[in-house]
Amino acid sequence: MASRTKKQASVKSIKRKARKSQKIVMGRAREFLYKGFSMEQLDAMEFPELIKILPSRARRSLTREMNPEQQHLHEKLLGEKEEVKTHVRDIVVLPGYVGKIVQLYNGHSYIKFEVKPEMIGHYLGEFAPTRHDVKHSGPGVGATRSSKFMPLK
Repeated sequence: MASRTKKQASVKSIKRKARKSQKIVMGRAREFLYKGFSMEQLDAMEFPELIKILPSRARRSLTREMNPEQQHLHEKLLGEKEEVKTHVRDIVVLPGYVGKIVQLYNGHSYIKFEVKPEMIGHYLGEFAPTRHDVKHSGPGVGATRSSKFMPLK
């Protein structure tokens, strides 16, 4: 195999450079689409039409009516208030909630996040984890037989 000089470039690297330059020209400001629909179209949709494009689990929970806590939170999120504090984790994110700030209880404290378009169709509880990874350090003094005779300096 002959080694390539700096002047010679593979076809793969030429294509990669072309894609990168195209991305720079296009920019990162791409319009959000949810299953082919823009945010304006999603906001304009009637509730039965919106339910049809949601995932099956979300569709099932929305066809059965919301319980009183979910209904109260739904009205708050559609209202004028920018920030809402709640314990209700089992409500599906709808397009009307986008841009609102939610403080969601995870069993220990309130986790604050902004509802983004990518969250549509997911449950609010997915964005405030209730468990965290435990990172253990080394064993303490007295944890093993050999540490019994170690100086405590």
